[in-house]
Amino acid sequence: MRGLFWILALFALAVLLALGAQLNDGYVLLVFPPWRVELSLNLFGLALVLLFAVLYGVSRGIAQTLALPRRAAEYRARRQREKASLVFQDAVRLLFEGRFGQALKKAAAAHAAGTAPGLSALIAARAAQRMRESGKQRDWMERAKADDPRTEAATLMLEAEMMNEARCFDEALLALEKLQARQGRHIAPLRLELRARQGTGDWDGVLKLVRQLAKRAALAPEVVREIKTQAHLANIARAAGDARQLTTYLRNLPDEERDRRVVLAAVRALAGADGEVQQLIETALDDDNGDSWQSELAAIYGRLSGGDQTARLARAEHWLLRHADDAILLLALGRMCGRQRLWGKAENYLDASLAVAARSETHLELARLFEQLQRQDDANRHYRASALLDVR
Repeated sequence: MRGLFWILALFALAVLLALGAQLNDGYVLLVFPPWRVELSLNLFGLALVLLFAVLYGVSRGIAQTLALPRRAAEYRARRQREKASLVFQDAVRLLFEGRFGQALKKAAAAHAAGTAPGLSALIAARAAQRMRESGKQRDWMERAKADDPRTEAATLMLEAEMMNEARCFDEALLALEKLQARQGRHIAPLRLELRARQGTGDWDGVLKLVRQLAKRAALAPEVVREIKTQAHLANIARAAGDARQLTTYLRNLPDEERDRRVVLAAVRALAGADGEVQQLIETALDDDNGDSWQSELAAIYGRLSGGDQTARLARAEHWLLRHADDAILLLALGRMCGRQRLWGKAENYLDASLAVAARSETHLELARLFEQLQRQDDANRHYRASALLDVR
């Protein structure tokens, strides 16, 4: 619509000019003594327009001619920038393709051409690190820090990542500390810090970080559970020689982090502290939902000698209602009954355990039981059965 309007306007202007020229009787008299020139006003106007066009064309031609050297220099510089940009893009592509030697060469060329010098140096540093050329890696990292202050955060991130991969975890933590002082604590540095603290054995720091990352949904739930379990296992192993410290640690342990492996490790580390062990095992096995049942805990429970044996036996028999085919639980019940001199129940539980799975230690318990009952032939029979299973 706008184009049609301009066409109509031009036609109207042409008509007006034609009518004006036709009706115009004016003239222009030019006097250059001794000459006199008389021109119509229309011709004079046309001559002025033509003269302006010629002068404008000549002046533009002169200006373009004089500007040729500058324009040629600008063209060459533009072509160099375009080529350098292509080299930089090639460096990024080659780095992702895993062709680190060529990526290093391209990044060095882009850096020399002045194309994103900070990023080019970072790409070269990463390529050198992948090629295990530590000298070049350090050199390019220093160039990245010096060439472009805007890449400081990226430089620190890359440095922390490379230090983690080189297992220089203390240096990685120093780089992350500098980064967090400038950029705050966002997810990517927290992940790197988690890896570094795992490497240094700072398991309390690992637990703190993994809980933060779990709140932000930055790690898969399975990964979170496994990391927490590993951290608790390490802390339990470290405190194994100090029962008081270990007991305090376990009491402060959140219920949702009491993994079956954690409870088993805690029970083994608390050998001798029957009260704490009993409480841990009962809490773990009472909360059993089928998938988390641990026969190993039942076996340890059956060996505990302190406390109220009758109440302990009743609790274990309650577990038997849900796990009637657990040979280890039946063995534990047999031991507990034998400890209370309930010989008949002990024999029944031990026979039931053997019916589920023939185990050397079950035969030994029966042999000891029959010795106490002065049934030597039966005891010898079970001693022989135990020995045969050991040979196998």
